[in-house]
Formats: sequence, structure tokens, C-alpha cells
Amino acid sequence: MENFLEKILAEKVLEVAQMPLEIPGQVRKVKGFIERLRENPQQLQVIAEVKRASPSLGAINLDVDVLAQAKSYETAGVSAISVLTDPVFFKGAIDDLRLVAKNVDVPVLNKDFIIDKKQITRAVNSGATIVLLIVACLAEKDLQDLYDYATSLGLEVLVEVHNAEELAIAHRINAELIGVNNRNLKTFEVDIQNSLDLVPLQEKERFYISESGIKSPVEAEKVAQDFRAVLVGEALMKDGNPTIAARNLQVKRHVD
Repeated sequence: MENFLEKILAEKVLEVAQMPLEIPGQVRKVKGFIERLRENPQQLQVIAEVKRASPSLGAINLDVDVLAQAKSYETAGVSAISVLTDPVFFKGAIDDLRLVAKNVDVPVLNKDFIIDKKQITRAVNSGATIVLLIVACLAEKDLQDLYDYATSLGLEVLVEVHNAEELAIAHRINAELIGVNNRNLKTFEVDIQNSLDLVPLQEKERFYISESGIKSPVEAEKVAQDFRAVLVGEALMKDGNPTIAARNLQVKRHVD
């Protein structure tokens, strides 16, 4: 079976080697994602993604008007916008991130396979307020180093896990935002049950996000009680009215 993650990381090493070393600037001023979660516990929040393609699906929406898509998400009241910047496998671009960050007033997540501080610095300088760190991509020490570097710059960090072992690592590095990816990064198969299986291992004072496989309010309802937000790309990129689609995912949560 093809291992997508190995292929992506091999390509990412080459990409980072060519990346210039930048001096980090200031994080863009915007109300933070965690603050938005704290203010809205009664509603499932949405991280809406700009995603042209993926290794498993191929083209999703190659001709998307990136700014119009982002603006439609903002109109829907999403708590953050994710922008894929991987050029080879997801047909993204750092310029997409710059364009979105310059024109919206919500947090922006740099969605990429981050393995080096250079990528985090570039994210800050491009307007990101959140970066993604994937446990499966990094040794724990490297993960901790990148997490500490990102937070030292004032970024929020979404730490992505896929199983109980990775979740334990996310807890050990003291991650506050933890995304449970329902997509197996080796096979790219998706199963929302992956999020539900890890619910008993959740810890208080952390914020958990369910990622991938959320296609409609039906899936959103399944995870709403145990997760504070969902990250949704493919379904919103394919929908003719992404504003309504993103709004419909913001289902009620029952808070004690």
C-alpha cells in the first residue's frame, strides 16, 4: 500500500532546503482562536479550509477564487480559516495564505507539513496566526522544539494526532489545541470513528478539534458534544454555497 506521508515528507525536505531563512516579524493582530472557543462553548466552531487538491482525491477545486472562498467562510462566522500551502501534493501556495490573511479578520491557519523553524517563520511573516504541527511527522523532541518556537513568536499551535500514542505525546508537550485527524496519513482512508474512539483520553483545559470526514451537519452532530470545533475542507470546497454550508456545520453543543 502506498505510504502518502513518506512521499510528502521526502518532498518537504527538498522544499525546505530551498526555502530562504527569514527573520520573524510580529504575529498579525486578531482575536485568537482559543479565545473564540472560550467565548462560544455552546456552539461547535468551524475551521474552514481553502484546499485545491489532495493526494487521495486529486483535484477538488483547482480554479477556486481563493479570496472569494475565504470571504465566504468569514461571512459564515467561522472561527478560523485554514489555508493549505503545500505546492506539490495539495496544489497550494504561500501566496494563498498571504492573500487570505491580508483580507480577513479571523485567525488563519497555515496548513502544511511543518518540519523546520523556517516554515514557522515564513508562516508568521505571511500572516498566519496558527500553525499545524503533526505528531506523525516529527520525533517528540523536534515536535517540542517547534512547538516552543511557534508559541514564543505568539502563534497558536494546532497539534494533530491520529491515535492514542500520538495523543499522549500531544499531552506531554503541553498542547492546548489538539486536532484528531480522521484521515489515516499513510493510506488516506477516512473514518470519523477515529475521533470518537479517543474521547475517553481527552483532558480538561484542552481544546479538541475533529478533522476530516465532516461532510454535513450529520457528522458535525456526532462529534459536537466531545469536540469544540471541526476542520472542514473538501465538503466546503465542493459546495456551491460555502457560506451556508459552513454556517450549517455550527451546530449546538450541550454545555453543563
